[in-house]
Amino acid sequence: MLRYILASLVALTALVGTPRYAAAQSVNPDEVVWIQIEAQQSLARATDRARAYTTLLQDVNGFAVGGGWYAIVVGPYRRDDAELVLRQYRREGLVPGDSFIQLSSRLRQQFWPVGANVLGNGAVDAPESTITEEIVPAPQVTEIPPAPQPEPADETPREAQRSESLLDRDERKQLQVMLQWAGFYEAAIDGAFGRGTRNSMAQWQVANGFEQTGILTTMQRVDLARQYNAVLEGLGLRTVRDTKSGIEMQLPMGVVAFDSYEPPFAQYSPTGDIGARVLLISQPGDQNTLFGLYEIMQTLEIVPMDGPRERNNSSFTLVGENARTISYTEATLQDGEIKGFTLIWPAGDEERRRRVLSEMRSSFTRLPGVLSASAGGPAEQAIDLVSGLQVRKPKLSRSGFFVTPAGDVVTTSEAVQGCARITLDGDTDARVVTDDAARGVALLRPDVALSPLAVASFAAQTPRLQSEVALAGYSFEGVLSAPSMTFGTIEDVRGLHGEESLDRLALRSRAGDAGGPVLTGDGTVIGMLAPLPKDGPQLPADVSFSLDAQTVQAVTKEAGIDLAQNTAPSGPLTPFQISERATGMTVLVSCWE
Repeated sequence: MLRYILASLVALTALVGTPRYAAAQSVNPDEVVWIQIEAQQSLARATDRARAYTTLLQDVNGFAVGGGWYAIVVGPYRRDDAELVLRQYRREGLVPGDSFIQLSSRLRQQFWPVGANVLGNGAVDAPESTITEEIVPAPQVTEIPPAPQPEPADETPREAQRSESLLDRDERKQLQVMLQWAGFYEAAIDGAFGRGTRNSMAQWQVANGFEQTGILTTMQRVDLARQYNAVLEGLGLRTVRDTKSGIEMQLPMGVVAFDSYEPPFAQYSPTGDIGARVLLISQPGDQNTLFGLYEIMQTLEIVPMDGPRERNNSSFTLVGENARTISYTEATLQDGEIKGFTLIWPAGDEERRRRVLSEMRSSFTRLPGVLSASAGGPAEQAIDLVSGLQVRKPKLSRSGFFVTPAGDVVTTSEAVQGCARITLDGDTDARVVTDDAARGVALLRPDVALSPLAVASFAAQTPRLQSEVALAGYSFEGVLSAPSMTFGTIEDVRGLHGEESLDRLALRSRAGDAGGPVLTGDGTVIGMLAPLPKDGPQLPADVSFSLDAQTVQAVTKEAGIDLAQNTAPSGPLTPFQISERATGMTVLVSCWE
C-alpha cells in the first residue's frame, strides 16, 4: 500500500544488522522507542489520520520524518513495553499489521498534538490493557473511520510550483493583490512572479509560521485568501441583479437594503450601524446628459466637496470626503446609456471601504435596458432635493458687497469662521484676504476676477439722525436667488453702550442680512450690517446695528485696499435706482464644511 511505503523502507533499513530478529544482537529493554503505525506525504492528511487514531488509542503523536513524509506514532515507551503494546494492538486489529518499532533519532518536528513537543521527555507508561501477555479472545475488529476530505494538501516546493503553474494571469495578479494588501508586496500588479513577488511570498511565509521557500503551496494560497477576505465578514457581500436599472454587481447587502427608485438612481439605504449607502445610476442620454449628471452629483450632500474629480468624453469619477463620509462615484456613457454607481461609506473605516469598492468595481456588469423615468412612486418635492437626495447646503450663509471692480468683497467676520470653503453666489470660490474678528470685518477675494454690476462707494460724512436708509441682503440665506431690500431710519450714531463704530437703525433685519451694505438716499454706503447680538437682552424686532464706513475702510486699507478712492454717485437717487444699485453690489457669502 502506498501509505506504508515509508514504513516498509524504514523496516528494510532496520534489517541491516537484524536488530529485531537476530538473537546475537543485544537489545536494551529500557531504550525509549515508539510504535509507528502510519505515514502520509500530506501534512493535512497526516493530521486528520492522527486525529482519528486519537479516538481509539492512547499516546498518539505525529512527527515529520524527512523526505516530505509525516509519521503517526504512539509512545514513547520502554522497548519491552513497546513490544507488548505493538503485539496487543496488532492482535486487536487497532493498528495496521506492518506497524513497527521506531527510534526517536528518526523523528523530527512534531505536528500532532498541535503545539506539543515531547521528544526527549522520556518514556511514558504503557496502557494498562497492553502490559500483560495473557492471551484473550480477539474482539471484533474496530475500523478507523474514513478520514474526512482533507484541506488543500501541503506540498513540496516542486509540487507547489506545479500547482502554481496552473494559475491563469488574473489569478496570479490577484495573488499579488493579496500580498500587497497583507503588506508584503509593493511592485506592479502584473501577474509575473519575479524576484519581488518571490521575496514577498517568502516574507509572508515567515510571518505566518511556514517554511520559507518563496513558493506558496495550495494550502498557503488558501490561507492568504482567507486572511484577505476576513475584512468582508459580516458585510453580506453578494451579487445583486437589478433588471430595472440594467446593472448586476456585488453589493454589501448585510449593511444596505433596497429602498426606492428615484430616477436616475436605485437607492440602497443603510440597515445597520455602519451607515453605508449605495446608488445605482442608470439613465438614457448623451454626452451632455453625462456632463450634466457630473455637475449635479457635486451639488449633493452625499458627495463632499473635497476629493479628486475626473471627467472625460464618455465617463467620470468623483471622490468626495470630509471628516464624516467618503463617497466614490463612477459613471460611463455607452451606446446611449449612462450607468454607474455611488458608494457612500463612513470615514475611518478605510480598509473595509477599499475592499468593498474593489469588489463592486470588478463585478459591475451592464445588462440590457435603463431605469425608466417613471420608475418608483411619486417623488418627494422640495427645492433642496434632487431625485430624492439632499442637495448639499452650506454651514452658514450671510451677505457681503463688492468694494473693487475686480470683485473683492467685504462681509461680516462671522461668515468666514471655520469654513473649509467659501463661495460667492454659490459657485465662485473665494479666499480670505483678512479677517479682523475684533472689529467684525472680513475681506474676501474671488479665485477668478469678477465684473460686479455695482461697486460700493462710501459716505464721507456721518449720517444724519432720522435719515432714511436702505439695506440689501440675503435675508433667507440663499433660498431666494436675489437679495431683499429693507428700509428704515438711523436712530443713533452710537451703539447701545456708546460704541462709536456702530449706528443704531430702526430697521427689521434677519440673520442672513449680516454683512450687507447699508445705503443712504444718494446711493453711498454708510456701513455694513452687523450680526444680531447672540447674548444679552432680547431686543425689539426693529432694532439693528450697522458697522460704520470708517471702520470698514480702516480694515480694508490695512489689507492694502484704499476704498476712499471709490467714486461716489452724484445727487439723490430714486428708490428704484437705490434698489438697483444696492442689489447690484450685494453678494451671497456661503461658508461650507
